[in-house]
Amino acid sequence: MTRPPLPPLAIRAWLRYDVVDRVVDRLRPRTVLEVGCGQGSFGARMSRRAAYRGLEPDPISYAVAAQSIPPQGGEVLNVTTGELEVTPYDLVCAFEVLEHIEDDAAALADWTRFVAPGGHLLLSVPADPRRFGPMDEHAGHFRRYTAQGLAALVRASGYEAVEVITYGWPLGYALEAVRNRVDARRPMAAPDASMAERTAASGRLMQPQTGAVGWAIAAATVPFRALQRLRPGTGIGLVVLARRA
Repeated sequence: MTRPPLPPLAIRAWLRYDVVDRVVDRLRPRTVLEVGCGQGSFGARMSRRAAYRGLEPDPISYAVAAQSIPPQGGEVLNVTTGELEVTPYDLVCAFEVLEHIEDDAAALADWTRFVAPGGHLLLSVPADPRRFGPMDEHAGHFRRYTAQGLAALVRASGYEAVEVITYGWPLGYALEAVRNRVDARRPMAAPDASMAERTAASGRLMQPQTGAVGWAIAAATVPFRALQRLRPGTGIGLVVLARRA
């Protein structure tokens, strides 16, 4: 049976997925759990490679993910980890989620319950606390991370063989500069919105709305995906891979 086309990725998501894709290729997990899968762009891709389950508590993003993930062979649930029966997975992922959670250590401890012994945790977060700006405030970020701080946090949660990859050079810097300038001038749609509400809304921003736009973005980012591999220690985002002890 022919599967439908994969959902499009935004520009920054393509830079991130270039790293994630290579990590997943290396691990070859049989089972994958993604926490906070958003609208399902990464989840749809992983569903073609493993027995995939995504969790998305925001009902609006979940409704989009429910259209894109199951046709690729995966499953998506409108729940949090607290509502899910604990089952071990080869790989547990959370992309651009940890920075939205005030108690990040508690979140890691919660997610670790689902990582099989010897299994892996794969996360992505924004890099460099000095770069915290209007974009982060609008998105509901509590923080940005250093590579050293993130590695220490993950090790303290019971992981070993921690590998941190910095991505996004050089295009990510330009994207953040533009976004920060726009957000500095743009009042928040709901100034009194909670961090949880900002988080939910951020997952729906800057998403390509048509297949044609998605194809154009995919093609335009090809050289930048290659360029960022030349400077793996420089960029605006971090991907961390760790094995549960």
